[in-house]
Amino acid sequence: MPQRSGQIVDIRGRHTYPGTITWEDGRIVAIEETDHAPNSFIMPGFIDAHVHIESSMLVPAEFARLAVVHGTVATVSDPHEIANVLGMEGVRYMIDNARQVPFKFFFGAPSCVPATAFETAGATISAEDIEELFEKDGLLYLAEMMNWPGVIFEDEGVYKKLEVAKRWGKPIDGHAPGLLGEQAKKYASAGISTDHECFTLNEAAGKLALGMKVLIREGSAAKNFEALIDLLPAHFENLMFCSDDKHPDNLIVGHINELCSRAIAKGMDVYKVLQVACLNPTTHYGLPVGQLRVGDPADFIVVNSLSEFKVEATYLEGQQVSEGTTTLLPRGSHESINQFVATQHPEEAFQVPATGTTLRIMQALDGQLITKELHEPPTVVNGLAVADPNRDLLKLAVVNRYQSASPSLAFIRNFQLKRGALASSVGHDSHNILAVGCTDKELARAVQALMDSKGGLAVVEGEKVEVLPLPVAGLMSTEDGYTVAKQYEDLDAKVKALGCTLGAPFMTLSFMALLVIPQLKLSDKGLFDGETFQFSNLWVD
Repeated sequence: MPQRSGQIVDIRGRHTYPGTITWEDGRIVAIEETDHAPNSFIMPGFIDAHVHIESSMLVPAEFARLAVVHGTVATVSDPHEIANVLGMEGVRYMIDNARQVPFKFFFGAPSCVPATAFETAGATISAEDIEELFEKDGLLYLAEMMNWPGVIFEDEGVYKKLEVAKRWGKPIDGHAPGLLGEQAKKYASAGISTDHECFTLNEAAGKLALGMKVLIREGSAAKNFEALIDLLPAHFENLMFCSDDKHPDNLIVGHINELCSRAIAKGMDVYKVLQVACLNPTTHYGLPVGQLRVGDPADFIVVNSLSEFKVEATYLEGQQVSEGTTTLLPRGSHESINQFVATQHPEEAFQVPATGTTLRIMQALDGQLITKELHEPPTVVNGLAVADPNRDLLKLAVVNRYQSASPSLAFIRNFQLKRGALASSVGHDSHNILAVGCTDKELARAVQALMDSKGGLAVVEGEKVEVLPLPVAGLMSTEDGYTVAKQYEDLDAKVKALGCTLGAPFMTLSFMALLVIPQLKLSDKGLFDGETFQFSNLWVD
């Protein structure tokens, strides 16, 4: 029978000792203490407690190939993104593709497809569909309830979905950025058990007091680790780590292992940190993931130390799936599915007549999904309000990808482009095309490039256009994960060479249409106030 020896990390017992693990048919049959063992540490694998696989721009099987190198053995995955494009077909694509690898993907039933009624999505998932996903597909939880106003004001459709989850005994994930006091109490009392959107210590502490689990998020755009990590010593039993959205270049560098290392560097107790990273998701969601106990699946990792967490090997049900920095999972073959109606939009379609004296401007914030609302005069040329890179005032467009419609336009600050434009068909949550640029001509060219490719990422500088195609729903590539990561890294560098100062420009852009995150956002139907949950006028006066 196969064995592995090392320093065994018993997280719950708060004890590390030399020993040998023996397994057979994918399950641990013995864990024996020995007098001596190698200095490598054997411990349960890491779990990302909330992630949209689609945001990696990789299909599940390719995501797994990159993640196992960092000791990740499982994810709690919301297929909300592809569901907004393709509905039930999209959810089942993710499930089927994930079966190519032994990695443990646990998909939830998307609760908000579409996310709101104020945008055009490609599909709808009803309460009846959610019931079918629980019954026929065995999904383990109701994914993030983003429509927090619907919960607060007891929307019939929202409560119908919540009741389906309760009837099946499924955990319900939350999404309620900035919600405090009585509103947070009403939200939690509806049966919602988690939130990964907290961005202040006070907000997170309030939700913990209501009995909710708080997920400390550190993704490619939203970075809340520093704001929330001080909760861990006192609240480790009710916390989890997650990435939410992680681009492929970041996934190559690290995953949940990085958060553990950072927490330990702050002097936090290693067993508390590892309970957050490895055990709490398994307990909360009832995941069949090994916790390094006799009888458990042989899911475990070998790391060099309990401070650096450099992964030497990863095992899934006894199968070694990584060795050092090398993935041992083979490349698969991946089909493409999509829903994309390509339409033409000339430069003139991106013009904004100067009909007022004060613009309502969206300010993007680096490392955050929230935005701020600013009021400033426009820059006017020939009767048109235009982008003005000298003022860091750029034009933002959202273009419907499901039907022919005029672009929705606004102005945005903090991208810092000095020239050019970028566009993406990854536009949370309906995944229409988003574009930001310095001139209408470059905006039009970037949007057209994605219409021609039926999805992807594009960078334009003058006449030069570069595209990273994403043929799976306009969200994911079918290529090797490491190849996609390099392509994305190159495109990201080109955006920054145009002057952009954001850490993850494409990720930040993708959230500028996420209406359920305040303050200002832009949908294909217009400028939207995420606090009052209604449309706003581009002009203050």
